[in-house]
Amino acid sequence: MESKIGKLLEAILPAERIKTELIDLVASASDAGFYYLRPQAVVLPKSEDEVVSLFAFSKQHQIPITFRTAGTSLSGQSITDGILVDLSQHWNKVVIENNGDTVRVKPGAIGANVNTYLKKYQKKIGPDPASINAAMMGGILSNNASGMCCGVSKNSYHTVKYIRFILPNGQIYSTEIAADYTRFKRQSAALYQTLKELKAQILSDPEVYEKVRKKYQTKNTVGYSVNAFIDFDEPMDILAHLLIGAEGTLGFIAEAVLNTVDDYPEKLTAMLYFKDIYSACQAISPLTTSGAAAVELMDRASLQSIENIEGMPAVIKTLPDSAAALLVEYQGNTQAELKLQMDAFLSIADDLALLQKAEFTAVPAEQALFWKVRKGMFPAVGAVRASGTSVILEDVAFPVDQLGDAISDLQLLFKQHGYTKAIIFGHAKDGNIHFVVTQAFDTPDEISRYSIFLQDVVDLVVKKYNGALKAEHGTGRNMAPFVETEWGETIYRVMKTVKQAIDPENLLNPGVIINADKQAHIKNLKELTQVEEEVDRCIECGFCEHKCPSRDITLTPRKRIVVRRELLKLKNQGNKTQHAQLLHQYQYEGLDTCAVDGLCATACPVDINTGDLVKRLRRENHSETANKMALFTAKHFKAVYSLVKFALGAGVLINKLLGQKAMFRLTKGLRKVIPGFPLWSGQLALAKPVPGNLFKDTYTRSVVYFPACISRAMGDREKNQKGVMQTFMDVSAKAGINVVIPADIKKNCCGQIYSSKGFKDAYTYTANETVAKLWQVTDGGKLPVVLDISSCTQTLTHCRPALTDENKVKFDQLLIIDSITYIHDYVMPQINISNKKERIALHPVCSLQKMPGLESRFTKIAQNFAVKVDVPVFAGCCGMAGDRGFLHPELTRSATLPEANEVKANVYDGYYSSSKTCEIALSDAVGENYYSILALVDECTE
Repeated sequence: MESKIGKLLEAILPAERIKTELIDLVASASDAGFYYLRPQAVVLPKSEDEVVSLFAFSKQHQIPITFRTAGTSLSGQSITDGILVDLSQHWNKVVIENNGDTVRVKPGAIGANVNTYLKKYQKKIGPDPASINAAMMGGILSNNASGMCCGVSKNSYHTVKYIRFILPNGQIYSTEIAADYTRFKRQSAALYQTLKELKAQILSDPEVYEKVRKKYQTKNTVGYSVNAFIDFDEPMDILAHLLIGAEGTLGFIAEAVLNTVDDYPEKLTAMLYFKDIYSACQAISPLTTSGAAAVELMDRASLQSIENIEGMPAVIKTLPDSAAALLVEYQGNTQAELKLQMDAFLSIADDLALLQKAEFTAVPAEQALFWKVRKGMFPAVGAVRASGTSVILEDVAFPVDQLGDAISDLQLLFKQHGYTKAIIFGHAKDGNIHFVVTQAFDTPDEISRYSIFLQDVVDLVVKKYNGALKAEHGTGRNMAPFVETEWGETIYRVMKTVKQAIDPENLLNPGVIINADKQAHIKNLKELTQVEEEVDRCIECGFCEHKCPSRDITLTPRKRIVVRRELLKLKNQGNKTQHAQLLHQYQYEGLDTCAVDGLCATACPVDINTGDLVKRLRRENHSETANKMALFTAKHFKAVYSLVKFALGAGVLINKLLGQKAMFRLTKGLRKVIPGFPLWSGQLALAKPVPGNLFKDTYTRSVVYFPACISRAMGDREKNQKGVMQTFMDVSAKAGINVVIPADIKKNCCGQIYSSKGFKDAYTYTANETVAKLWQVTDGGKLPVVLDISSCTQTLTHCRPALTDENKVKFDQLLIIDSITYIHDYVMPQINISNKKERIALHPVCSLQKMPGLESRFTKIAQNFAVKVDVPVFAGCCGMAGDRGFLHPELTRSATLPEANEVKANVYDGYYSSSKTCEIALSDAVGENYYSILALVDECTE
């Protein structure tokens, strides 16, 4: 069936943008919610015409169609057993307009990236969901996202200015084009009339009108945005705003223009602690009145989930069991504005029943940590759940003045239904509460327990407190059976009429929002099979995906984990055919094309490093012979290094004799016979010899320089470049620093080439040999060790677990630093700048993001030697991963494409990074030569 659909789809899309392999379907069957549907095909359209064709295909073949961007939705609205339309790759355009007052976006643009572009205008988009670093604009609009600070007035619905959309019948309209209003009335006459009649119906019923008006004064995303009927007169405007929050069930939002809001430069942030959650709730209104931009509630259980995170206040661990906290932030354009707000806070502080005096911080790093843990609270709680259980995040809203009582009632329901580890947190300022429960769905009794509990929650929220069952996470499949319960028969009939008028055959994301099945919320539940420690902690939130270099060609960290779970599930079911098929496909998509860069862990709220998982799987896949061969090369590294350098020199000579493309053509041909043969890059050049030590009696400082094996083998392509080693020596001389290079350095390596491939014994041997040598050459750790490639620095500084007890003692006394730290701390204070570059581009390699302080130092160095420094918004892992880019060049091409397109749009005086192989990858991608940051220092100093 899969191949049949694929063949049919080839009539409208090229084969490379149609995915029907088992691994692609399995990997796309999950989103961040707790439902699971395996699609029949995954497609990646590039144009509106292709979307129109997909709508026609869906209707012709009666196959449902669902649009997905980041898949961070929590209520089951971005999964399907039909055709899944992936918009994450080809729809990421962002255009700043009107000096930042508006921004034009495509659905695949990441919310945080939009804000990055807006930052220089001191603007941002209104919606600020916790998932904004991963969530894309299509989901932000289609779920009517709000978040921490935006309340109701700055959510997606209220900040969208224009949208361009496609209806299931293939008609395309834009509210930005005046003529489209007339065309809509003519071409879609029946829909136009239906919307007009529904508006008249609502306006003619005072009770219905008042209910709609009142419910949208607080957060509410249950059902369709029927407030559009009372907010707008033109049927096309009504439809456009019905699409906001429609979760892709009414049409496709192809583009939107949003009004932006102020991004205040001055902020003060604090954690306020209370004896119990009721006392915390009593503080919400006074804090809001005092001008607080954000008031985030956390109960004691949620605080316990974050109390051990480095940097969190120690007092959290000492709080009583009943305690609660409010994360409060004041924002302003100036310090004077903040002072007025602080004065207002101080005037009410004595009445807030605080457990201790409030301590506000203006330090950006401390503020960022508070917000990071708050935004990551849902996945963090999920990570400590029992293996095999699902995480369920419900999202309700109560009247703020009744919030304390409502939470008390919720806690009673937790106890009544056996959810002993439930937690509560949320946007207290808006009465918007998230609560998390964990449970398995592996028995009928457990499913029944959840169903009964949810029904009690519905009764509590709707009948007792007249609240909202979904405040911001969307209706999805989870609350679809209860939309009528909240809205009543009349308004629910309006919603059904809208769906019927636009999508009469119910092919567009069926089962979401409008669903006649009252048991839909307990069907198609996700089974989280227990696999292994790294996998079991993952709740598939998707926060990691935007960091992954293989995201656009094979799998992301989340998808690698989803497939691992499916493999075990198939094995347990005895499905040998699909298990074998999936295992075979996983070798390339899951293992071979993983760059093991570990950036996924920097975005993961629970620090899951899928790169480490892949290393372990690679290690387990190695034969005894392969492990012995790797260890042999480690013990004879000098010979291996010499052989590599000879081959590199031979390749350079062949290119010189036969033309610059000769080696590329030769290796490309060899890859057809030997798929694992590395592909030659035009950036490859032979390194100059290792220079001699630098020593002068007048120099007062000394360092040990450990040039990486890559630096010792690979040079710069341009003839006038002296290479990173000599540049290091020259920069050191300018700063008056003696340099010692270990004798017979050709025998040593940091071990990264073995670590990344999972050769444990070879890595262990190499790490121990190198640490022992560095101990000798530094005179027992008296001199710092400097490395010139950041990934090697990271490898060596994290090698302690592989060391013998004797070498651990030595390692602990070594100071190993990267060339970035060396330049910033040792060189810059001692040199004179003779000239500055006008404008340069930087590529911060993965390792800089993983080693504290290095990325900011890297930027500061560049800013010291250039007037304008650009770090691309899309700067990320280049996919090179040492040699991975030579073995799988398609990985590097895909990983560098967004960054390269961004860089190529400007003209620079120089391009700089801190790792030779990454410089090769970016040079190939951009068409300009990238050099070590050491070269920038050398070029700009006397």
